[in-house]
Amino acid sequence: MRKLPLSLMLLMTLHMGAHAAENKMQMKPGLWEMSASSELLNLVEQIPPNQMQNLSNLAKQYGFDMPKIQNGAATSKVCITPEMAAQNIPPSFYHRQSGCEARNASRVDNRYSADLVCNSDQVNGQGKAEATLNTPESFSGKTSFKGSVRGVAVDESANTSGRWLAASCPVGKAAN
Repeated sequence: MRKLPLSLMLLMTLHMGAHAAENKMQMKPGLWEMSASSELLNLVEQIPPNQMQNLSNLAKQYGFDMPKIQNGAATSKVCITPEMAAQNIPPSFYHRQSGCEARNASRVDNRYSADLVCNSDQVNGQGKAEATLNTPESFSGKTSFKGSVRGVAVDESANTSGRWLAASCPVGKAAN
């Protein structure tokens, strides 16, 4: 089963949401809903419940809750604090923990791109993240990754998006 590439795709979704904050137009602080859709995520409904629990446990190892996955899309809620929205360096949701980092980051107007480079025992490979902050309350983009996750070959891409939901966040939901 392709559960490890799925977990990487979910991690990349959070990564894109974090980097959308780097655009000249700032993200609006508060509660955001961030999503990724891909062909791989369409397979989630075929994963047995015990394997989904293993995926959820893996996500927790990387410091986040398993997003809701339905109809080929993974959706999660993330709190962007005013400090995160104002900074030029986006919050680090996971990439250092997974052995990945963003390199060659650039932005032109409200378009952002970065290379994702992973070099750890668990994740090894390269990817690309691109996003456009459409308004202070929404972004859209895409991610791609080619490499391996725990020795399993991965060559995946996803469309990503985010939308602002509310000015306040539930307690304990702030990003790292």
